[in-house]
Amino acid sequence: MQLSIDGHEVFVGTGGRGFDPALPAVVFLHGAGFDHSAWALHSRWFAHHGFAVLVPDLPGHGRSAGPALKTIAAMADWVAALLDAASAKPAHLIGHSMGSLIALDAAARHPARVTKLSLVGTAATMTVGPDLLKAAEANDPAAIDMVSIWGLGYSAELGGSRAPGLWMHGTAQAILKRCPPGVLFSDLSACNAYQDALVSAGKITAPTTVIIGEKDMMTPAKAGKALAAAIADARTIVLEGAGHMMMTERPDELLAALSGAPSPTGR
Repeated sequence: MQLSIDGHEVFVGTGGRGFDPALPAVVFLHGAGFDHSAWALHSRWFAHHGFAVLVPDLPGHGRSAGPALKTIAAMADWVAALLDAASAKPAHLIGHSMGSLIALDAAARHPARVTKLSLVGTAATMTVGPDLLKAAEANDPAAIDMVSIWGLGYSAELGGSRAPGLWMHGTAQAILKRCPPGVLFSDLSACNAYQDALVSAGKITAPTTVIIGEKDMMTPAKAGKALAAAIADARTIVLEGAGHMMMTERPDELLAALSGAPSPTGR
């Protein structure tokens, strides 16, 4: 569906069902340079199991108009504006990578709007290397290579996709290539500059699950566990062998972690 937020048209996926503001809300937030499609499988499950789903393209991403927001705090406030625009109930925020920082900050800044928090591929500090920042600033294709190579685990290079005929690495690159010039750099800079994760973590009152990839090279497991330790009563789940892009690498196990249902693979 289309919403107007801060004077800009925003595309918001709803998981394949019409958005019903009377239902419990779930908001899925994508990572740097990506869009709503990162959450296609998981948002559909929630939409068909009694939830009102919002999967936005952040400003300047995918089908959403407007300039990309420059800070995590601005994106967190934008999430609150999204809930207002959709007339949604307080929501379960689910965020991956940059989206996890947005969800965390939104929960700290707008606690009455958040019922639950799920942070996927997250870290206490999300430092971005200077080579990646430089390449992204120059709109150098090397930035896309670095994000996709570091973001996916080893199995992704060996035809490990759960969907027959699809290549995880190639799919990630195709999405990143659609990103308008300057947006990936803006996103990575926002992550690199955000130093409030531990402060925000101390303010969280909503039930929180931190989901970590054992082999994550972008937000290493140690960094994710450090953030989880700063959140009162946070539950930590480590997905064995997974890299950063758990939505495609371990879709079933991730869904079980997000929904609380048993994992069909037993991992």
